[in-house]
Amino acid sequence: MPEIQSIYIRQRKYIFFLLALYVLGWGFTSYQTIFLGLILGTSLSLFNLWLLARRTIKFGDAIAKGEKVRSLGMFSRMATAVLAVMIALEYPDKLHFYSVIIGLMTSYVVIMIDFFLQAFHSHK
Repeated sequence: MPEIQSIYIRQRKYIFFLLALYVLGWGFTSYQTIFLGLILGTSLSLFNLWLLARRTIKFGDAIAKGEKVRSLGMFSRMATAVLAVMIALEYPDKLHFYSVIIGLMTSYVVIMIDFFLQAFHSHK
């Protein structure tokens, strides 16, 4: 499934760009707790995107071979989100809680935007 791999690589670039902007925001503004929360949430969101891409490739390979398929790892991604929330609640003076939550949703927003961009480019 090379197309899933190329989609993942493209979306990873977008997330790295956002992370770079967040690091600049953390370093050069007075909103350090907000940007640190975005950095933590987006980093774990990138990890969740990697898990999803890896499991999707394994899922497709298992279907092609006619094997039984497990899951796409929803429990692992939820556990990552719980970890991020626990860290944010443990260090409220360093991490802004709501920005951690927004950061966790970043990969899903990137997936949707990437889908619409690719659909728009394919119609040209």
